[in-house]
Amino acid sequence: MGKGKLKKWKENFSFDNVFQPEMADIVEGKKFMAGQWHEKVFKNQNPLVLELGCGKGEYTVGQARMFPDKNFLGVDIKGHRFWRGAKTSLEEGITNTAFLRTRIEFIDRFFEPNEVDEIWLTFSDPQPKNEKGNKRLTGPYFMEKYKKFLKEDGIVYIKTDNKILYTWSLEELTKAGYEILEFTDDLYGNFITKQDPVMQEILRFQTHYEKIFIDYTKTINYIKLKLR
Repeated sequence: MGKGKLKKWKENFSFDNVFQPEMADIVEGKKFMAGQWHEKVFKNQNPLVLELGCGKGEYTVGQARMFPDKNFLGVDIKGHRFWRGAKTSLEEGITNTAFLRTRIEFIDRFFEPNEVDEIWLTFSDPQPKNEKGNKRLTGPYFMEKYKKFLKEDGIVYIKTDNKILYTWSLEELTKAGYEILEFTDDLYGNFITKQDPVMQEILRFQTHYEKIFIDYTKTINYIKLKLR
C-alpha cells in the first residue's frame, strides 16, 4: 500500500466527522450508531441523506453546501478516497457532513427503521461479472436492505454512466414492484429542464469523473424510485 493511502487512513482517525467501526464486529452482526446519527453526530433532527459508494465524497459535500438544512452521510469502504471529502468539510466548517467506512452489504446494521430520508447511488460499480446482480448496489437485493431503514416516503436516486447497469437496474426494479417515479437515459438533455429549480440544481451537480464521462460524449442515466 502506498504511503499516501496510509497517511490518509491515519489522518481519518483524527477527524471527528469520520466513523470507522471494527469490521469484525459488523460482520458478527453488531450494530453501530443505529438510531443515533441525528442526536450524537449532527445534533439536530434534519433529514438524513446517504451517498452509498461515495468515493471522494463530492456529492456528499456538494449537496451539503447547497442544503445546510439537511444532513449528509457518505459511505464507502475505501477511506483514503473519502478522506478528501472529510478534510474539505473540516476545512470549510461544513457541519452537516459525516463519513462512514464500511462495506455496503452491511449497511442495514447502521440505521434504525425510518431513520434515513434519501439515498443516492452515484456511479456505482456495474459489477459486469455478477450475473445474479446481488453485488450491484442498484438492484433489488440491496434495495431490500435500504428498505429496512428508509422512511416510507423516502426516495432512492441512481445516476450512472453505464448503460448496461442502467437498463438492468430499471428492468429488475420494475420487475420487483418498486415505484419508479422518473427515469431517463439522457439526464442532461431535455429531461432536466422539466424539473423544479431545486431539483435542477441538485441534478446539475457533477463530480470530477462525471465531467470526464460527459467529455467523452457519454450520456448520464438516471432513475428515481420509492421502495414502498
